[in-house]
Amino acid sequence: MKTLFDHEKLDVYREAIAFCGWTGEFLDGIGAKTAAKDQLDRASTSIPLNIAEGNGKFSQRDRARFLEMARGSALECAACLDVLVARRLSTSEAVGAAKAQLARIVQMLVGLLKRFSERADVMREEEAGYGVDYEHDHEQEHE
Repeated sequence: MKTLFDHEKLDVYREAIAFCGWTGEFLDGIGAKTAAKDQLDRASTSIPLNIAEGNGKFSQRDRARFLEMARGSALECAACLDVLVARRLSTSEAVGAAKAQLARIVQMLVGLLKRFSERADVMREEEAGYGVDYEHDHEQEHE
C-alpha cells in the first residue's frame, strides 16, 4: 500500500495497526460478552489513532500528550488480555505473542516520548527490556 501520510511511515504506527488487526480476529473468537472484550476493542483502536493524531501536531507538548495516550492504551490492552485470561476466556499461550507485541509498541512509544517530552524519564517502562515480574512483589503485599 502506498504511504500517503507521515504517521504511516512510523514503525510504531505500523506495529499498532498490526496489533489492531490481530485484536479483531482474536475478539471474533471470544463468544462471551464481557467488559474486558469491549475495552480491548476500544483500547486497541485508540493506539494507532493517537499515534496518528499526535504525529500531526506541531508542538512537542501536544505530540507528547497523544503519544502518552497511545502508550496508556497499549498498557490497557495488556491488562485487558490479562483479564480475559484470568476469566478463562483465553489462555496465556494465545495472548503471549500479542503481549510481546504490545511491549514492543510501548518501547517504541517511550523512545519517541524521550524525544518530545521532558517527563519521559519518569516512566517505568524502558526503551529496551520490558519484562518485569511483579508477581513476587504482589504476593508479599498480601502476606
